[in-house]
Amino acid sequence: MTGGPDLRVRLGALELAHPIINASGTYDVLAVAGHGPSTVPFSCYVPKTVTLEPRTGNPPPRITETPSGIINAIGLENPGIEAFIADLPRLAGLRIPVIISVGGARPADYLAVVRRMEERLAAAGAGRSPAIAGYELNVSCPNVAAGGLSIGADPEALRQLVSAARPLTARLLIAKLTPNVTDIVAPARAAAEAGADAISLVNTFKALVLDPVSLRPFLGNRTGGLCGPAIRPIALRMVAEVAMSVDVPLIGMGGVTSGLEALEMIACGATAVAVGAATLADPRAPARILEQLSAELAARSLAGLDDVRGTALRDS
Repeated sequence: MTGGPDLRVRLGALELAHPIINASGTYDVLAVAGHGPSTVPFSCYVPKTVTLEPRTGNPPPRITETPSGIINAIGLENPGIEAFIADLPRLAGLRIPVIISVGGARPADYLAVVRRMEERLAAAGAGRSPAIAGYELNVSCPNVAAGGLSIGADPEALRQLVSAARPLTARLLIAKLTPNVTDIVAPARAAAEAGADAISLVNTFKALVLDPVSLRPFLGNRTGGLCGPAIRPIALRMVAEVAMSVDVPLIGMGGVTSGLEALEMIACGATAVAVGAATLADPRAPARILEQLSAELAARSLAGLDDVRGTALRDS
């Protein structure tokens, strides 16, 4: 195949050079890619979730390793939307689009963040902001006392939130689903029917780890979110279930550490693949995963990702 496989993907109106993006909160592009935008290994960038008011996050300890995984309970620590807006010029040099991850304790908080960002972007001068492509409504964090997770677990509440957010922006609108439900399809359908352009899944699984000496919960928040290779088979199943039930593009995530595993996520119906925990161990992992993904397609004599997307969903 001349020039190699075609890795381009489309999320709604947004075309990306390839399917590998970052999971929000796992990669600080300004800290890791300090040598210039050309070093950013993603086709778009999702900063850490921003909320209306500043959040200090959960008490320490907030992260620990488990067999084949990581449990974290950061608690959406962030400086709030006004500080985030003030820092936007630092991202303006990126040559890739930015998708803002939005969190909140209540639906009104999500809407206020989107409104404030739209006001800022409308008033900004050329070159003063990065290319904001859209918003990811993070209704899936298991590490906060209330708010986002309860919305994500309630299809009707999620439908109302997406319906209210949809008129506020013409940009891409993504709903990020929680896996901590008995039926992942119901909230996915609600989000798609309410106007979400895409759906991302899955976030972390609520989990508990004990201190081996005291036999008490190790994390300051008692429970945290499990991510990493341990959750990948469940994530694949959930992505496949949603892919068979909605017509919007999916961003699949959950324990992807190699090009083959990214290909498996796409075979289950994902359009893009978010890499998270793998970057915590190796910031170069996304670039390696992309190279391996291209090699996997070439080895199978596939011209592009459309030739493999959804193959796991077929009866034969």
